[in-house]
Amino acid sequence: MNSLEGFLLIASPRLPDPNLCRTVVLIIQHDQQGAFGLILNRPTDNTVEEIWEMIGEQPCDNHQPINLGGPVGGPLLALHNDLEVSEREILPGVHFATHKDHLNHLVADQMHQFRIFTGYSGWGAGQLEGEIKVGGWMKLPASADYIFSDAEDMWKRAAQAIGEKVTRPLIAKSGIPASPTFN
Repeated sequence: MNSLEGFLLIASPRLPDPNLCRTVVLIIQHDQQGAFGLILNRPTDNTVEEIWEMIGEQPCDNHQPINLGGPVGGPLLALHNDLEVSEREILPGVHFATHKDHLNHLVADQMHQFRIFTGYSGWGAGQLEGEIKVGGWMKLPASADYIFSDAEDMWKRAAQAIGEKVTRPLIAKSGIPASPTFN
């Protein structure tokens, strides 16, 4: 089994689950027991400021949305680029944190990029591999550019990147004329 940790999963139009329609999921952990990831493009109507008023120890002036990481409930989680509060490096420049003190640091500091998530996406042993095999997900190596970018057009950009990855070698083999008038 090849681990998909640090990869993006892009929901295929064939994926029947409405919770995951047009999603881009960053895989945080993937091993023999299953997989765990966060949906990157599902902002909620709640802001970090609103949530920190309820749970934080200090007020916060951050209007970015809390993101729905997936259909499975769980604690608040963060993806960020602050090495000081990294609990795990997912890929170069992208770290993961769940500890309350680390989340408070990220929210108060605001010198680093971060995204806060509620919930997560999870798969049991072999489930994700089966969904990929039947065409439910497309794979793309992740980068910080996707993780910290605007969620609105993320699925479209990721799907286009996969399309280019598939078609570029085909075009290279057939050759592209120097001028479109040669078509």
